[in-house]
Amino acid sequence: MKFIIVGKNMDVTPSLKETVESKLGKLERYFTPDTEIHVTLSVQKEQQKIEVTIPVKGNIIRSEQASTDMYVSIDLVEEVIERQLRKYKNKLIAKHQEGSNFNKELFETEEAVDDGEIKIVRTKKFGIKPMFPEDACVQMELLGHNFFVFFNAESDEVCVVYRRKDGTFGLIEPEFS
Repeated sequence: MKFIIVGKNMDVTPSLKETVESKLGKLERYFTPDTEIHVTLSVQKEQQKIEVTIPVKGNIIRSEQASTDMYVSIDLVEEVIERQLRKYKNKLIAKHQEGSNFNKELFETEEAVDDGEIKIVRTKKFGIKPMFPEDACVQMELLGHNFFVFFNAESDEVCVVYRRKDGTFGLIEPEFS
């Protein structure tokens, strides 16, 4: 695996780099040797944050964790990434697919984990009327949700508005390829 480690608002010390490589190096069994792992370490106010992005055949394995201690954040992100990889592995096995970035031995192990099963437990139907994205944001706020699906009066398409982590709003519009 190839680690690309960068620091934002901080210097990446050799000790931090070594810790990241040893903790995330445990995931080596999941990937081929040429897989790149992008790691960004940053400090924002009193939060020590780590972001890990691993591009794999058409998907991205990603996690972002923050705490008051960078070493705790590294431990947390390693656990989350490993859980995501187990789920992804089960999904690939279930569909009889094979990810090109994954080590072939990964699929030959007998280790089965049920936490990769996706189960829809509730279906919700609602009336939808055309509205502008700004009105959809207001409606989302009134409902107290983090996202809102609506029919965009400007583009005549079903869209989604959502609240971003920084408190601003985002709009997701469909793009057919």
